[in-house]
Amino acid sequence: MSVSILVMLRLAQPRRSVARELGSKTMQADAFQTTACWWLSLAALAGVGLNGLIGWWWADPAAALVVAWLVIREGRQAWSGKSCC
Repeated sequence: MSVSILVMLRLAQPRRSVARELGSKTMQADAFQTTACWWLSLAALAGVGLNGLIGWWWADPAAALVVAWLVIREGRQAWSGKSCC
C-alpha cells in the first residue's frame, strides 16, 4: 500500500502532461484513474492506520466516503464534457 502511494502519484503526473500534449481524452482518463488509485491507497492506509493506532473504527469508512465523493465529482464533470485534468 505504501509503495502504491509513492508510485501512483509520480506516475500520474507524466501521464497528465502527455495527455495535455496529445489532447487525448483517453489518456486524461487514464491519468485520472492513476490519481484515483493514489487516493484509494492513501485513504486505505489512513483508515487502517487510525483504526490500528488510535482505535477509530469509523476512520476507514469515512475515508472511503471522501474518496467516493471525489470520484463521483470527477465522473459528473466527465459526463458533462468537462475535462478531468
